Amino acid sequence: MRYKIIILLAIVLSLILGRMFVSNLNKTKTAKQRALAKTPAVTVATVGTENVQRQFTATARVMAKYRVEVLARISGYLNRSYFKEGDFVKAGQLLFEIEPQEYQYAANKAKADLNNAESQYSYYEKQLKRYQELVQQDYIARSDYDNILSQRDAFKAQVESARSAYRDAERNLGYTRVKSPVDGRVGMISVTEGNYVSMNSGPLTTINSSDPMYITFPLESQDFAELVRIDKSANINRDVEFIFSSGQKYKFKGVQDFHDNQIDETTGTITMRATFPNPDGALIQGDFGRVIIYSKSKDDVPVVPQTATMENQEGRFVYILDKDELPRMSYIKTMGEENGMWIVSSGVKAGDRIVTSGLQKVVPGSPVRIVQTAVQDKAPEKKIGLFTKIKNKITNKK
Repeated sequence: MRYKIIILLAIVLSLILGRMFVSNLNKTKTAKQRALAKTPAVTVATVGTENVQRQFTATARVMAKYRVEVLARISGYLNRSYFKEGDFVKAGQLLFEIEPQEYQYAANKAKADLNNAESQYSYYEKQLKRYQELVQQDYIARSDYDNILSQRDAFKAQVESARSAYRDAERNLGYTRVKSPVDGRVGMISVTEGNYVSMNSGPLTTINSSDPMYITFPLESQDFAELVRIDKSANINRDVEFIFSSGQKYKFKGVQDFHDNQIDETTGTITMRATFPNPDGALIQGDFGRVIIYSKSKDDVPVVPQTATMENQEGRFVYILDKDELPRMSYIKTMGEENGMWIVSSGVKAGDRIVTSGLQKVVPGSPVRIVQTAVQDKAPEKKIGLFTKIKNKITNKK
C-alpha cells in the first residue's frame, strides 16, 4: 500500500514539474516573440556608385558686363535730357545736351583762324614759286627768296596750329551732345535740367549693359580642386545654372569662362565667372542667388536612394549597419540628385550597408531585424527534408 502511495506521489510530482516546464517554455517563447516583435523590421541595401556629372553650388551675384558712368566732359548748363529713366538705349544714342552756344562760337572762331592761316600759307606758297624762278635767273637777291621761304614756313606752322585748335573746338562742341557709349539700360538721372555741370559734377547717370550678363561666384577651393581632377584641366568652359533668391531657376544656361589666379586667403575660395544670355532682361545688376556648376566629364560617386535618408536640425542622414549589424547614424553631404538617388560627396562610401525602409522605428545602436536585402550575392539554399536525405543516401549507396 505504501509503495502505491509513493508511485502516485511520484506521478503527481512529475505532472506538476512537467506542467511547470511547459509553462516556463511557453513564457520564454512568448518573451522571445515579443522581443522579436519589438525589434524593427528593416530592409537593407549596399551603397553603389554611379557615373554622373558632378555639380557644385555657390552663392552668386549678377554683374553687368559693362557698367558705364556717364560724365560731363565740359562745363555748362544742362539744357535737356533725351531719355526716360530705365530706358534701354543703344550705343551712340543721344542722352543729354549741354548748352552748345559757347562751344559753337569757339568752333566758329577756330575755323576762321584756320581759314586765314590757310589763305596766308597759300599766298606765300605761290610767291615762293615765283621767287624760286627769279632767283635762279639772278633777277632777285637770294636774301629776298629766303625771306619768302621763311614766311611760307611760318604760315605752314600756323595752319597746323589752327587746324589743331579747330579740331579741339569741334571736339568740345561734340561733348555738348552726351551720347551713350554702350548698349544698355539707363539708371536714374543724377543731375536734372537747368543745373550747371562740369567734369567734377559726378555721373549724370549710369548705364548697365544687359545682354549678356556676368554672374560671379566664390567656389570653395576643395570643390575647385575636384573640378580640376575630374576634368583634368582648370581651363575648361563648364555649364552653369543660376537660381534666383526666390528659388526659381533661370531658363538659360551660362558658361563658366573665367577663374581667378589665386585663392582668397581669408575665405578659402576662388572667384569664378560665368556669362549668361539675357534677352528678356530678367538678370539685373546686383541681384543675388546661387549657381550650380557642372563638371565637363563624369565621375564615379556613391549614390543612395532618397527614400533611405532622413533629416533633422543637423542635416540629412542615413543608418549604416556596423560589423555587429547594429545601425548607426551617418550624416551625408549631397551634391545633387539623379533618378531618385542622392549623389553623395561625404558620409558614406561604396560598399556600406544602409537601411532603406523601416527607418522611423530604428534606434541607433539597437538591434534591427533584416527582412530583405536589396542585393543578394547568391540565391538562398533550399531546405532538404529528412525523408529526402535518407532517399538520397540510399540512392548514392546503390
